[in-house]
Amino acid sequence: MAASERATVDNAGTSQSKVDAAVRKPSVSLVVPAYNEAAIVVKNLTKLYEYMKSLDNEYAWEIIVVNDGSSDETGTLAEAFAGTRKNVQVVHHDSNLGLGQAFRTAFHDCKGDYVVTLDMDLSYSPDHIAKLLAAITNSNAKIVVASPYMAGGQISNVPWLRRRLSMWANRFLSFASKGRLSTLTGMVRAYDGSFLRSLSLRAAGMDINPEIVYKATLLRAELREIPAHLDWHFAMSKANRRKSNMKVCRHTLSVLLSGFLFRPVIFFLVPGFGLLLFAFYVNAWILVHFFNHYQNLGQYTWFFSRASVAVSAAYNEFPHTFIVGGLASMLAIQLISLGILALQSKSYFEEIYHLGANLNKAMNEKKREADE
Repeated sequence: MAASERATVDNAGTSQSKVDAAVRKPSVSLVVPAYNEAAIVVKNLTKLYEYMKSLDNEYAWEIIVVNDGSSDETGTLAEAFAGTRKNVQVVHHDSNLGLGQAFRTAFHDCKGDYVVTLDMDLSYSPDHIAKLLAAITNSNAKIVVASPYMAGGQISNVPWLRRRLSMWANRFLSFASKGRLSTLTGMVRAYDGSFLRSLSLRAAGMDINPEIVYKATLLRAELREIPAHLDWHFAMSKANRRKSNMKVCRHTLSVLLSGFLFRPVIFFLVPGFGLLLFAFYVNAWILVHFFNHYQNLGQYTWFFSRASVAVSAAYNEFPHTFIVGGLASMLAIQLISLGILALQSKSYFEEIYHLGANLNKAMNEKKREADE
């Protein structure tokens, strides 16, 4: 074949590949964890399936249901539903391993360019899917969060106590993460698929949501959020309410631990410096009492004898001042020392995580080149 003919063929092939790339629709993996949802699983999967079909012109898609060790018929019903649909997959856990493990299982199996996570109870309606995808495809964001707590967000039918606890938990985490997001505990999100699969995640429970945000910030990924409507339109039985209250306690503890990961300074250095200021105040009063007695002990000519008697007199007059001042000083020094060590450990962890992420990225690129 002549050189000019080969060039023509190569140019045609290149042009065709560009056309194919332009025509190819981005793929979306919708991840829906489920635990003991037999009463609603078929109805809500039907809603999700019909909604995803309405996006056929824009996206290629799949639905991944993770049956997280349900003790009812959730797994069986989900399998029956998937058996009549071509792009629905059900993954089963033998026992209940928690939301974090359910997500990690799905993230390992999903293949979408984008990954959207949604709750089976549809407390966030399916139309949030298109809004999240529009936000992430039209930006450089790696994560887009559906936030009921930002301006324009809305909350309906959530019990007052649960609503307040969630609101304050997210405010605390937002403060700890320097205000990057107003909702860090929410699970309804869109992710850049390749970025999500590059993260090394370890949380097994609901703390996986703050963990993802934390590790994304370590990698300096762009994060965004959109206004969302959280609507608890479903009724809860007494048994489920008791289980929910237990989860709230566990979740509160995980929020505090997540806040520590974001900003250990607020747990050690802030109270440490507060105690140190208090200790300075108390010890200043000790010095005032000491000098008052010292000035009245003119009969002692030797300095150390005079000072010893002054300290003894001040202590006898206000012993609690010495005790409180000493304890406050020791606690302040300990807290500040722990805060410095925590910041040092956080810095080391960030360096190691950056190194691990870069190595993982390089290995994946080499693997992809070898496969091609």
